Amino acid sequence: MIFRETTVAGVVVVDLERHEDNRGFFARTWCQREFAEHGLDARLVQCSLSWNRRRGTLRGLHYQAPPHAEAKLIRCTRGALWDVALDLRRQSPTFGRHLGVELTGGNRTMLYIPEGVAHGFQTLEDDTEVFYQMSEFYAPEAAQGVRFDDPAFGIRWPIPDPIMLERDRAYPDFVLERA
Repeated sequence: MIFRETTVAGVVVVDLERHEDNRGFFARTWCQREFAEHGLDARLVQCSLSWNRRRGTLRGLHYQAPPHAEAKLIRCTRGALWDVALDLRRQSPTFGRHLGVELTGGNRTMLYIPEGVAHGFQTLEDDTEVFYQMSEFYAPEAAQGVRFDDPAFGIRWPIPDPIMLERDRAYPDFVLERA
């Protein structure tokens, strides 16, 4: 795997290192040792799948609060999406900054999102499927979110008027003051 740092502290783009021949290719999508060697949380306790019927579907921006904070590894297995990581760690040098990366079934790129960073995505194609690996078990009481269009962050989503849950539209404005 090829690990690339990003403009948001701790968020890493992970590309496959393909071993190709006339049959196709082989590549690892997960290696606990390699993730740990790159300083990433290498625990893996839960995997989830999100299937999205329509282009323009927006999920997020979500995270789990401590003590259930989780790191995530996100991969698009079919279709295409705009994946966003938003740094909500008040002590982070990149607090309040976000990063968007296009993940597709074809590019097989993954995005590692550390604890304290909110995650959301918008589908760019119908029938988009997203595979999540998480470092912590889902805890409904710790589920949190910030609004996708909060002016504090200025995130530009690729498709206007997204398809989404009312709950995700209703999060209050976020206060960007450092602790």
